[in-house]
Amino acid sequence: MQATKEWYAKNLGFDINDWGSSSFDSRDINNPEQINTLQWTPFKKGSDYFAPSKKEFMINYRVQNIEGLVNQLKENGVNVLDSISTYDFGKFAHIMDDEGNKLELWEPAEEKSNH
Repeated sequence: MQATKEWYAKNLGFDINDWGSSSFDSRDINNPEQINTLQWTPFKKGSDYFAPSKKEFMINYRVQNIEGLVNQLKENGVNVLDSISTYDFGKFAHIMDDEGNKLELWEPAEEKSNH
């Protein structure tokens, strides 16, 4: 896994940290002062992090109102794999799409204002 990180750093200029790379920044079109960050993270071969998906990847979607979204997904019959987990950097939940892909839903924590 470290070799993969180093390859991406050397060849594609990824800024590597403990979790992968957080070099994918964008601005919120409705709030241009806010910078959003996406995370690229390689996992060890054979990792069960993506289970029950048989795929070797997972897509992470930034969402708003994760509680409301998860409730709506359940009403729509979507396979919600876990309850919402909360961390300093946001809330997460995992679902399966109808193709067998595990998707991670992430509602980032609100930025603390310095004012």
